[in-house]
Amino acid sequence: MENHKNTSKFIPRDKEKGLMKKIQGDIPLAPRPFLEISTNTGLSESEVIAAVRKLKEDKVIRRFGAIVRHQKAGFLENAILLASAGGENPEKIGEMLASFREISHCYQREPQFMGRYGIFAMVHARRGELEGLVKDIVSRTGINDYLVLTSAVEFKKTSLEPV
Repeated sequence: MENHKNTSKFIPRDKEKGLMKKIQGDIPLAPRPFLEISTNTGLSESEVIAAVRKLKEDKVIRRFGAIVRHQKAGFLENAILLASAGGENPEKIGEMLASFREISHCYQREPQFMGRYGIFAMVHARRGELEGLVKDIVSRTGINDYLVLTSAVEFKKTSLEPV
């Protein structure tokens, strides 16, 4: 954070730093979250939006997204679905998996787990629905070679904290 150039000619450096610290934590759950952020930074809502957009364009912010607390949303079971691409295109399989709303993230890993599972997808389900959901997902995507690793206990989940 200290080594980047100011991303805007219009926002003072100290306000930009304050904004970056603010958006590293939890974003307010509100109809207009950037308006709420603006009240604590001395910027207008439109300045906050423009600054966040510019920080992302300048690659100061690599990613801007939501972290869903899946248990609070009613998804009490989760598992990692490991899939083998076999002779298929891994990007195609990853895109198919990522299209399911019950999958929060999907990625390719190298080296492959057990020498064959290179696609990992995090699946969230309501209590008692995980097994059926996984069967439906693999059936609809045509994945034949897969492994399911379920979570027993969640030890830690925290948002980034402002520094």
